[in-house]
Amino acid sequence: MPADDVIIGRMSDHQLRTRTPAGPAPGPRTPGSRAAAAFRAAAPALAVYAGARALGLLAFWAAASAAGKDPLGPLSGRWDSVWYQRIAENGYRYTVTLPDGSVHSDLAFFPLLPALERAISEVTPLTLGGAGLLVAWTAGLLAAWGVFAVGAQLRGRRTGVVLAALWGVYPTAFVQSMAYTETLFTALAAWALYAVLRGRWIVAGALCVLAGLTRPTAAALIAALAITAAVTLVREYRDERRAGPVLRRNARMIAGVALAPLGWLAYVVFVAVREGSPFAYFDVQAQWGNNIDGGRALAAFIAGLPWPAALGLCAALGLLGWLVVLCVRQRQPLPVLVYAITIVVISLIGAGYFGSRPRLMMPAFPLLLPPAVALLRLRTTGRTAAVLAVLACASAAYGAWTLLGPGPP
Repeated sequence: MPADDVIIGRMSDHQLRTRTPAGPAPGPRTPGSRAAAAFRAAAPALAVYAGARALGLLAFWAAASAAGKDPLGPLSGRWDSVWYQRIAENGYRYTVTLPDGSVHSDLAFFPLLPALERAISEVTPLTLGGAGLLVAWTAGLLAAWGVFAVGAQLRGRRTGVVLAALWGVYPTAFVQSMAYTETLFTALAAWALYAVLRGRWIVAGALCVLAGLTRPTAAALIAALAITAAVTLVREYRDERRAGPVLRRNARMIAGVALAPLGWLAYVVFVAVREGSPFAYFDVQAQWGNNIDGGRALAAFIAGLPWPAALGLCAALGLLGWLVVLCVRQRQPLPVLVYAITIVVISLIGAGYFGSRPRLMMPAFPLLLPPAVALLRLRTTGRTAAVLAVLACASAAYGAWTLLGPGPP
């Protein structure tokens, strides 16, 4: 395969701009019929994903009941979910001063989830916590659908189903059942990537805007669009030696890329204006320990562990690196590859709480594509299902144990 084709993966320039169905046109189809057909195609993936998350909730409910605890409390009333609900109720005005003098401000949390919580609670009988769970669970299904769509686009429907299932049994998948932003962000990211793969750049840019109002890691999605567009323009310009026709032909792609960062930038500007400093957003994140330190905090954390734990963590990081290598060897399309790698890099080079890093990497679902392909190489569907069932049980048990523990996920 030529080097340029390796860079772009399985997408040609034409595929990046548009997709033309193969074979004779089946006649006009309404948006409703297309949506119904897409839902029917994704139904097995949604069923498997819903089953995995239902098992996780059932295991947690049983463990919480046995411990005499409220099952809904840890899902909607602990850790970050409390901050989101406070924003939904009172707006941005809350800070906490820790014993070491650092100030934690609610401006570290992006506004889309609390805005949805407030809107839902005002038009339904649900509390803010209930609204947060409704958003998280609905977004989880939409995320699984988007993950399936990307997997099916790249490797076929069976791969898409297994990919969605693996995302639902991720070790920290219990966070997908909490009033957190992981499912909402992953849904927006997955569908934005799918839109790029289908050449729908304006849709991808609009979804990036919403992702940028959800989590700071939208930077990975913005980078995926920008780098893919830049490589496409350079290749076409090199081939044609004329900028004019290239820019006109890719006008929608350029518009989508220009649109993509507006959500993230809007919130950064909001924080700057509110705090009266152009770098206020970065100062707020640094107070929470979310600044970028190049991996020093990670190295220090590993160095402070007993040697068996440090060795195990290094092995896990090695496995993570091997997954990245496999994604490259799979020749995943450039936007998918850039997005996944950037999520991993951002998660590892930050100075924040180490225990949160596995969940911060959860939106990097393309990392699960090599395991999904490997599972489909088992001789029978039953063996694949058995492996997924074991993983689902392990994920459910780990989730129940973590949610009933004292620390944040």
